[in-house]
Amino acid sequence: TQLFSPAVQSFSGQVSMHTSISEILKEKSLKPSRRSLPCLAQSQTHPINLNHFLSVPLSPEPKADVEGLSQSISTSCKGKCSFQQGKNRAVSSGLFFRDGKKRIDYILVYKKSSPQVEKRCTFEKNLRAEGLMLEKEPSLTNNDIMFVKIHAPWDTLCKYAEQMNIRMPFRKKCYFTDWKSKTLGRCRQIKSWLPRNPMKLDKEALPDLEETDCYTAPFSRARMHHFTINNRQTFFSNSTRSRIVHHVLQRTKYEEGKLKMGINRLLGNNTYEAAFPPHEGGYKSRHPIKTHGAQNHRHLLYERWARWGMWYKYQPLDLIRRYFGEKIGLYFAWLGWYTGMLIPAALVGVFVFLYGLFTMDSSQVSKEICEANTTIMCPMCEDTCDPWTLSDSCVYAKVTRLFDNGGTVFFAIFMAIWATVFLEFWKRRRAELTYDWDLIDWEEEEEELRPQFEAKYSRMERVNPISGKPEPFQPFSDKLSRLMVSVSGIFFMISLVLTAVFAVVVFRLIAMEKFASFGWYFVKKNWQFATSGTGVCINFMIIMSLNVVYEKVAYLLTNLEHPRTESEWENSFALKMFLFQFVNLNSSTFYIAFFLGRFAGRPGKYNKLFNRWRLEECHPSGCLIDLCLQMGVIMFFKQIWNNFMELGFPLLQNWWSRRKMKKGGGGGQNVENKAQLPQWDKDWNLQPMNAHGLVDEYLEMVLQFGFTTIFVAAFPLAPLLALLNNIIEIRLDAYKFVTQWRRPMPARATDIGIWHGILEGIGVLAVITNAFVIAITSDYIPRFVYAFKYGPCKDKGHHHKDECLQGYMNSSLSVFDMSELKNSSQPIYCRYRDYRAPPWSTGPYEFTLQFWHVLAARLAFIIVFEHLVFGIKSFIAYLIPDMPKGLCDRMRREKYLMQEMMYEAELEHLQKERKKNGRRYHHEWP
Repeated sequence: TQLFSPAVQSFSGQVSMHTSISEILKEKSLKPSRRSLPCLAQSQTHPINLNHFLSVPLSPEPKADVEGLSQSISTSCKGKCSFQQGKNRAVSSGLFFRDGKKRIDYILVYKKSSPQVEKRCTFEKNLRAEGLMLEKEPSLTNNDIMFVKIHAPWDTLCKYAEQMNIRMPFRKKCYFTDWKSKTLGRCRQIKSWLPRNPMKLDKEALPDLEETDCYTAPFSRARMHHFTINNRQTFFSNSTRSRIVHHVLQRTKYEEGKLKMGINRLLGNNTYEAAFPPHEGGYKSRHPIKTHGAQNHRHLLYERWARWGMWYKYQPLDLIRRYFGEKIGLYFAWLGWYTGMLIPAALVGVFVFLYGLFTMDSSQVSKEICEANTTIMCPMCEDTCDPWTLSDSCVYAKVTRLFDNGGTVFFAIFMAIWATVFLEFWKRRRAELTYDWDLIDWEEEEEELRPQFEAKYSRMERVNPISGKPEPFQPFSDKLSRLMVSVSGIFFMISLVLTAVFAVVVFRLIAMEKFASFGWYFVKKNWQFATSGTGVCINFMIIMSLNVVYEKVAYLLTNLEHPRTESEWENSFALKMFLFQFVNLNSSTFYIAFFLGRFAGRPGKYNKLFNRWRLEECHPSGCLIDLCLQMGVIMFFKQIWNNFMELGFPLLQNWWSRRKMKKGGGGGQNVENKAQLPQWDKDWNLQPMNAHGLVDEYLEMVLQFGFTTIFVAAFPLAPLLALLNNIIEIRLDAYKFVTQWRRPMPARATDIGIWHGILEGIGVLAVITNAFVIAITSDYIPRFVYAFKYGPCKDKGHHHKDECLQGYMNSSLSVFDMSELKNSSQPIYCRYRDYRAPPWSTGPYEFTLQFWHVLAARLAFIIVFEHLVFGIKSFIAYLIPDMPKGLCDRMRREKYLMQEMMYEAELEHLQKERKKNGRRYHHEWP
């Protein structure tokens, strides 16, 4: 968005700070130009050609409207079409009432066979009493379906716009020129000489994306003369009109009684089948958009955003926000910002992985394992397993080197700092968006109550300390009791998750014994991969099956709490869903990272589960490869499954609906061409947006953010997988919103809600988790202690790392006498992973001094790592302000100018009224 256009800068540079606002406005006329038109007619949605329509001037007088409109259409169409043809096309497409004048703002769908006739009739009667206009139309594809078209007249829109404090434009913005703007202007000139950025959208192809650069104020019928109303039909955008109608639908009664109100209850008892705002026409055209322009905003969004060929382009956030509302616009803005920030993280992760790949064969630890042909390892089970040689796990050791190398520590610190930078710069980006989208003042307004809350607690009221008006009130005792029940349900579901993880652990113990004594030599040799692979696949199936249960439980618990507002309901539901799915998705990962192999015991004294199954041990080269395999499989398959459920499943459902429609399965007409259907029939055959709004979309990305940061020390390729998935996810979500879903209800929002706090919590957890992964799960600390304390370099200083690690494997393996188990007099020695004294020492099998040195080094590393990273994070957060200084200055300047303009406008209006009435008037305030 361009905040300082050259024309405004050159004009405002000549105006001193002491010039009156009225003089500024006289010089800068408010004629609708290509720049100011989107401000005045934000959502004219069905011109013949969107590019041509943008040059059509608007007039408040009906006669001038027709003359100016017909003249501009005749010149812009250049003989190709006529205005009457365009009007007929809009009427036939199902965007207006049968008279061709009243625009459809909302659609209700019901079945003729539904027994809830009385409720429906009462509800529709009350809607008419509220000022809405209704018209019914039967479906062309199903004889049992009836559509109710709703139109909000001008007076009704004004009435509820005032009640809802909807901000509307009243003047074009005026900017002052300072040295910063001059410097920025010179930078833009230099930038114009550089090659064009291929990721930017073509402004000529998207004229509707120009900034709506107007001052706004809460709409008031008493001060209607303040606002720039050039055309009543386009003053309120389509999204605003739909929002007003939805507000009325939510608060209209269908029966006597305080609980009998709202469209949501009517949808729940099957009085209506669906309720949705209509799309603004089709998303495809027979003519290319470059030559004929866009048919409507939906077509423009499809061509410039939702098509897969646009995967490398920036998103048209202004148009997304205008069509779908600020809430969905903020989601795509956040998703695009997150995806862009993943690029440096993915590059660094790939470099760390390549470093491990290039040093895989030359690693001293891998060499010693591959050359240990005479090192006999203790059997993995006591009855049917045989001893094995250490060199049999050569491939396993080399693969471990890919992820457990010297770059792991650096990458963990980098990702912790990256998460902080990402969140801090998102705050700045969010501040710019809320300013550009005029959400700053709306952020401070109090949110409306949920109809369900009003109906439940209508008998208990208290005075609102902000507005001073009585409102429904939930007693503290009732709120506490409901919260306790909800918390109990959360703990029950988390215990269910832990039970499932325990079942997977038991399966791994059984599978370990079976694979270690398997008859097939290939499986027997690679029993570690077989155990980990089957365990993670079983775990993934359990995770996906439990997710369905969690969603229903979270929905019931949230409704039980009766949140006060919609944002409170969504935040409560989102927190429950995140807790359930985070524990479900990461509990097995935490087990592998911090518990696998820690309590296995030693040969001759193994710890057993239920005195039957021996606990798992880590491989001689470490347990990190198990953690890496767990993360890679779950992250890869979960992203594939999510993408299928988001796009593949709706595509199948819509294909089945079209198939039934063509065959006349609903008893309606046999429609061969879908273009013949009116818009309401087309939208009815699309899939509705899920009942939880954007919770599922945010939840998927936040869980991915957790995978990308929490265990990134074990899987440096996680940012790359996340980046590739998000590039697909943006276009997939765009395609789904534009083509496969009914148009969602446009809603306002100023931030991503509770998800920002969840992301900050994940960032803190990531620092702690990565510190423990490096210190406990990986072998970085034991190798570090050996190199400087016990290796060949302990008295020579640090030279080459591989030279200092010579003999490390022999030092990390202890000795066990197997003759103790067989009661044999002939000693038979085998090796196992631990720091214990040999059987011939004075204290056999006791921990050695090296064990305590490694343990102390691990604890010291955790403390130093956490304090260092948290200190860097706090310093970066301090350096990056939440709001840019230039934006703060513009906001203060705008607030000052708004007050002056309101004063000047009121004074000018009173003077005109006095002159009109023949009374004397003065320049001072009356």
